[in-house]
Amino acid sequence: MNHALPTADERTMAHALRVLTMDAVEQAKSGHPGMPMGMADVAAVLFNRFIKLDPTAPDWADRDRFILSAGHGSMLLYALHHLLGYADMDMDQLRAFRQWGSRTAGHPEYGHTLGVEVTTGPLGQGIATAVGMALAERMGAARFPDLVEHYTYVMAGDGCLMEGVSQEAIDIAGHLRLSRMIVLWDDNRITIDGDTALSTSVDQAARFRASGWDVLSCDGHDPDNIASAIAQARTSDRPTLIACRTIIGFGAPNRQGGSEVHGAPLGAEEIAATRAQLGWDAPPFEIPSEIYSTFARIASRGAAAHKAWKERLASSPHRAAFLAQQACDPQALHAPMAQYKARLIAEKPKVATRKASEMALGVVNDALPFTIGGSADLTGSNLTRTRDMTAVSADDFNGRYIHWGIREHGMTAAMNGIALHGLFRPYGGTFLAFADYCRPSIRLAALMGAPTILVMTHDSIGLGEDGPTHQPVEHLASLRAIPNLTVLRPCDAVETAEAWEIALATHDRPVMLVLSRQNLPTLRQFADENQTARGGYLLRPADKRDVTLIATGSEVELAHMAADQLAQQGIMAAIVSLPSFELFAAQDADYREAVLGHAPRIGIEAALRIGWEMVLRPDDTFIGMTGFGASAPAPELYRKFGITTDAIVLAAKEAKRK
Repeated sequence: MNHALPTADERTMAHALRVLTMDAVEQAKSGHPGMPMGMADVAAVLFNRFIKLDPTAPDWADRDRFILSAGHGSMLLYALHHLLGYADMDMDQLRAFRQWGSRTAGHPEYGHTLGVEVTTGPLGQGIATAVGMALAERMGAARFPDLVEHYTYVMAGDGCLMEGVSQEAIDIAGHLRLSRMIVLWDDNRITIDGDTALSTSVDQAARFRASGWDVLSCDGHDPDNIASAIAQARTSDRPTLIACRTIIGFGAPNRQGGSEVHGAPLGAEEIAATRAQLGWDAPPFEIPSEIYSTFARIASRGAAAHKAWKERLASSPHRAAFLAQQACDPQALHAPMAQYKARLIAEKPKVATRKASEMALGVVNDALPFTIGGSADLTGSNLTRTRDMTAVSADDFNGRYIHWGIREHGMTAAMNGIALHGLFRPYGGTFLAFADYCRPSIRLAALMGAPTILVMTHDSIGLGEDGPTHQPVEHLASLRAIPNLTVLRPCDAVETAEAWEIALATHDRPVMLVLSRQNLPTLRQFADENQTARGGYLLRPADKRDVTLIATGSEVELAHMAADQLAQQGIMAAIVSLPSFELFAAQDADYREAVLGHAPRIGIEAALRIGWEMVLRPDDTFIGMTGFGASAPAPELYRKFGITTDAIVLAAKEAKRK
């Protein structure tokens, strides 16, 4: 491919992107024209000379990934897709920008619009997720060198680079030398409030170099200068930042260069002046046929590359392994996991569920080659690395374990990118209290339906002496409140194994395992059916139910001991283990009623009551936390906060008397 000279009139291509942007924003009476108009030249050059994609096959495995990290500039992406001929992006979609039912949402949404690689809008998330995609490409290339060889291009703005998660992202990318990641920085030096000098003095070039990146610069309105920088970046052995010096709102004679063009329609008068400035005669939402022809050549080039790749796949010695890797099918796990669970029932180990998770992962990672593990510098605590897992490094991408460093937010965003890339199922660990550090990435995983697996250990006051800073009390409630996130808090080794089965069989949402530090007995007596998949079930039925004890995780053991004491006093208690509120809510009403019964109910969890209304009625009792924890050994904390067998027994007696 010749990168020295334009292969078409890229200025006219860029102007088409500009006018489609300003027309759509004007019609919607809302939107962000500044970034698309400023970066239109960069986009035109990138797509005209470099990008490898096939609009007729948006999910082609070896396509280049283009991530619009500055998601507010969504009209740039939609205009590109319209001109390239994506099936879901006709002109009516551009006319319906930001309207109900359209594909052209205010910010790009993965799964809602063809070709959108990741949901962006919360600044910094795009560049951080792209790190995972670039890492997945390197790991894929190490395994399938004849089938995986593509670039990850990111278009980011000043806001993306100001967000803290961007530093976590660029640090790990530089450390791993993700050479096929290229960030095109919209260096327009304007944010909503005004000039960037109002809030930052960072030398971004120095910052990226310090993080192990190559740094280039170009005139963001000079096609040949842009092309030269991209061509050079593609030859680097490191990730590359290209500082594209641009003018926000370029082409709008009275508005360009100022903050007011960032996020508001230009207005009819300024649009007319812009058309005159650009020499654009066509009316709104009309594009000359020769421009469509130019973009069609890009699509044809991509289709040819896709065809050649399919021919390579057909003859590749890696074909079967590649297709199996792409499927991420957990079928091979069924038999060994069934044998493992039978062994647990027989041996009844007393282990922390974080240890039970490590034990189950030994089975998982032996059976499934597509799992990729990791931890935010807590490997020895999260127990996420199993035997024979070698670490991923800049010199060896064949490994299956990633040392993410103390970067919980960046880790989770990058795992989203790995999951969305399509060749691997990532899981990563940290403490549950630090879910707050990664919550924006967890939320986006849920919004996108990305099958990221989160391993959160040290799940309660049961972690003990580290104290309230590390003891989660409100986290379960806040995480259960996220739509499309499955939270699993298993009570023993069997439920933990079942939780891993659920996580690996789930392809349309993230799954979180919430695991204990303290040892817990094996309470399950059967494993012929995955009861955890029901969300809640009768762990211990009662012939004549006087009270129902409902507990999760480590507190199921307390319910079990209380039920024994109550039985000695003639009070029959049924025990419901409730590892997942979300999965239980998805069961039919008859099943839920049969499990919960009509007797008085007592909820038991070393956390806040918020959310328990799903299974507790107003007159039912809850035994748990009402505030923060404290620093002391775990058994003493449970006594001090009243989460004890004696408290459950007393509550059951009082409930029976009512």
